[in-house]
Amino acid sequence: MDLPVNALKRNLKSGKPQIGCWLSLGNLIAAEICAAAGFDWVLIDTEHAPNDLTEVHQQLLAVSAYPVSPIVRVPWNDTVTIKRMLDVGVQSLLIPYVQTEEEARRAAAAVRYPPQGVRGVSTGSRSSRYGRVKDYLPRAHEEICVIVQIETRLAWDNIEKIAAVDGIDGLFIGPQDFACDLGHLGNPGHPEVQAAIADVIARAKRAGKAPGILYFDEVGAKKWIEQGARMIAVTSDSAMLVRESSAIAGRFR
Repeated sequence: MDLPVNALKRNLKSGKPQIGCWLSLGNLIAAEICAAAGFDWVLIDTEHAPNDLTEVHQQLLAVSAYPVSPIVRVPWNDTVTIKRMLDVGVQSLLIPYVQTEEEARRAAAAVRYPPQGVRGVSTGSRSSRYGRVKDYLPRAHEEICVIVQIETRLAWDNIEKIAAVDGIDGLFIGPQDFACDLGHLGNPGHPEVQAAIADVIARAKRAGKAPGILYFDEVGAKKWIEQGARMIAVTSDSAMLVRESSAIAGRFR
């Protein structure tokens, strides 16, 4: 059995914008519905959503029938958590709150086996199709995509150093946390924040790493695509449910 190919990793290198949907409901039916919608990727969130490892596993199975790339955002840049996600078959990871070269190196090391990294070895997990992918151990890192989140002024200052770390595939902007750290809590549309986002995208591109962002405003999302963002979350399962349920209820009041 062959090592599963990571389409997202290849597509990000191609430069074609990859449009995605955030999964925050912790529900495999919602995950499957969104996976079948035509997005390039869906992200299972474990930082700000009630997802545990079993629920992540179930959602991975639910989306596997569709031509969509699953990503998991781990709750923190933690080696043990990352190891467990990899073992259930996650090939693309979003790591929050990476601010320095050292932290980026820690994220990259967590997905590689020694001596290049620190990932613990399991020969019978879902990642290797329960041992059926015979060359999984020496080749696993080839199909793992690591994207780190840029959420603070310190991370902004360290863009080139973070981007230079071997094993980092993309730099993803978290607009709300970024705005908060820049002194504009709840206001990512502030001109200072918008200028900072544009600068991160431009510098990530120059460094040869795919820039990404979460931006649910359609006009804003298209603007960032035009400026070079290559991985864009344009909605979420919960946002769509909130919007449509409120709209329908409102029409009957």
